[in-house]
Amino acid sequence: SLLKPETAAVLKRTVEALMERGAVVRNLENLGERSLPYKISKHKERHRRGGYFLIDLEGPPSIVSTMMDHLGRDIDVIRRAFIKHPVSKTEECSGIIPVNYEDKLIAKK
Repeated sequence: SLLKPETAAVLKRTVEALMERGAVVRNLENLGERSLPYKISKHKERHRRGGYFLIDLEGPPSIVSTMMDHLGRDIDVIRRAFIKHPVSKTEECSGIIPVNYEDKLIAKK
């Protein structure tokens, strides 16, 4: 389904705010509209359903508190959260280890 213009505007504001604070946005994923786990009252409205979005980003830890404050004031955001994603270290390929055939021959004797 296509995004509503209001939803696209919220996502654009959020991504721009992240980038202004030094974050690099890697991916934006729409998880769809769902029923909320419980009724949430926010900005003088009661919400039962909400659109879920996942923004994968890299940035300094110092932006978390300012972004939480920024998103808390946005009337179109019902709930916000940051989850630290552990950085996976890739192992370098050591290549083919050369076999010393002389040692193998000596070991057999």
